[in-house]
Amino acid sequence: MQIRVIRGLPFCISVFFRALSWQFVATPFAASKKIRVNPCDPWQPCRRQNLRSKYFRFYSCEFVAKKPQSGPPWLNFTTETFVMDAFVKSSFHNGITSIEFFHPQSNSLPGRILDELAQAIHAAGNDEATKVVLIRSFGDKAFCAGASFDELAAIRSKEEGLKFFSGFAQVINAMRICPKLIIGRIHGKCVGGGVGLAAAVDYAIATDAAEVKLSELAVGIGPFVVGPVVERKIGNSAFSQLAIDATRWRSAEWARKRGLYAELYNTVEDMDEAISRLAYLLVQSSPEAMAELKKVFWQGTEHWDQLLVERAAISGRLVLSDFTRNAIESFKKK
Repeated sequence: MQIRVIRGLPFCISVFFRALSWQFVATPFAASKKIRVNPCDPWQPCRRQNLRSKYFRFYSCEFVAKKPQSGPPWLNFTTETFVMDAFVKSSFHNGITSIEFFHPQSNSLPGRILDELAQAIHAAGNDEATKVVLIRSFGDKAFCAGASFDELAAIRSKEEGLKFFSGFAQVINAMRICPKLIIGRIHGKCVGGGVGLAAAVDYAIATDAAEVKLSELAVGIGPFVVGPVVERKIGNSAFSQLAIDATRWRSAEWARKRGLYAELYNTVEDMDEAISRLAYLLVQSSPEAMAELKKVFWQGTEHWDQLLVERAAISGRLVLSDFTRNAIESFKKK
């Protein structure tokens, strides 16, 4: 970090006014959907540049508010708000590749995000410098809301349905065949495909807020694609309970007792400390031994390339039913 010291009363006064809105501009990873920007902030360009890394992109940036300027030039400032849209970001540090995703609708998973997640996981798996992979989502609320209802409602044919649900299959299979161990940072609620992501990591560390629900049956389909990976992690009985009682939230402690989460913490800070400890421990471990160990963990899933596509076809057919379409529209209105 570079620290610049500039003497003079005008600068001190401007810093004072900038500090009044600090909560809006200090690190976007503490925000959710909107970030306040002060264009006169001398450090703001640096913060903007820090957002950029491999696989990161803004799909849209909309300015929705502006404060008029007044007073002396050195006191003039405007505050603007832009809305973040979906992204997948991959960053590397000290042998750890962190893959982060975001969608403004509770980190749901449209087809484009699924495609980029699968690509990022494959890239991390093929990167010799990467020793361990971390999967996380942006924000401090939901970890992942599963399938995008907007895209579900837009499906008009079995082929389109197969293509969309195959995106979940591609992500799960990418995690399955990745030779690097994958840690999951589960900070909030998981629904549908989000439960599948949590189950597909090799070691999930979560907070007490990370409740789970498989809601697919409530909208006329079923957890067909994520079913195998969830069942593998928590067993057939617990998977059946989630799949059948599709409107009921299960606590994070329920999920930990059944093996979905390896560790559970009261606060995000404690969770992140545990993740750092494990990640840096794994960085010091033998890459060859970890790769062989992962093969053992996933033994018996070699047929999933075909199985998950077959399951995607089932969901792709059911999503076209009148029951499902009506259910999706009802959920979207809530």
